[in-house]
Amino acid sequence: MLDPQTFHLLRLMEEKNIPPVNTLTPEIARELYIVRKSLTQPDAPPVGQVSEEELDSVNGHFTVRIYQPAIHGVKPLPALVYYHGGGWVIGDLESHDVLCRSFCAQSQITVVAVHYRRAPEHKFPMAYHDAMAAYLWLRDNALRLGVDINRIAVGGDSAGGNLSAALCLGLLAQNIPQPALQLLIYPATHMNFITPSHQTNGQGYLLTREALEWFRAHYLSQDSDKKDFRASPLLADSHKGLAKAFVLTAGFDPLRDEGLQYADKLSASGVPTEYVCFERQVHGFITMGRVINEANTAVSLCSQVLRNHLFN
Repeated sequence: MLDPQTFHLLRLMEEKNIPPVNTLTPEIARELYIVRKSLTQPDAPPVGQVSEEELDSVNGHFTVRIYQPAIHGVKPLPALVYYHGGGWVIGDLESHDVLCRSFCAQSQITVVAVHYRRAPEHKFPMAYHDAMAAYLWLRDNALRLGVDINRIAVGGDSAGGNLSAALCLGLLAQNIPQPALQLLIYPATHMNFITPSHQTNGQGYLLTREALEWFRAHYLSQDSDKKDFRASPLLADSHKGLAKAFVLTAGFDPLRDEGLQYADKLSASGVPTEYVCFERQVHGFITMGRVINEANTAVSLCSQVLRNHLFN
């Protein structure tokens, strides 16, 4: 069954006639995503320091926000490069500010949040290029930022999980050292939407089949893009040699099965992989700690995973 708190949230959204994302323009969808943030997200925890930098990428620029923990005299620190969710269309630094602050404060690591360029203004694979540029930038600037280059993790939720997985595959293809960990929170790993959970969870659980198709149509330019590993990491020719992984899914999420399939694919390829499913939750729940207690549990779990892998 659904978590009663999650069930109540879904009923409330229905009663308030919250419009489905696929009925909106990208601009309005982005605005409403931020409005809902204040209703469902917990208060932002304090961290030591926050700053922003603008980075160069393919045919443009993007911004990163750097969170540093409130600890002194401990350098260099591990770091997490974090890619926000939102179907490559919505979401930004503000939508995931609380989550990134939480990872920084609970794990006591530096967190670099990446505001990659979004579709439809910037179609696939532009977000991938920005994801790669951010990771390489942190490696190049690790000493200046007080980061241990050998203890950099990558992670993200949904579309951000997709970018994290694709990034690791891209690094492998270029013989660039892998991150210390890939933290994949209900990641999108296959663009064809063919798993059973797309059928059983495609209506009534926040993220719908129609919404997924709306995101995909804005992100991809042509049908052949679905087969590209940068869009569908599950379809990569090989997953051997990738960074160890922690994969988290939600039981009532259309993406549940492809997240599990990716975890299984990594394990079968010899990649040390841990998998946890929050069976009573829906897609996107991890940012909703004001109204869903299990969201806070998931954040704490991910923070502990980061500590376990980056400090031991």
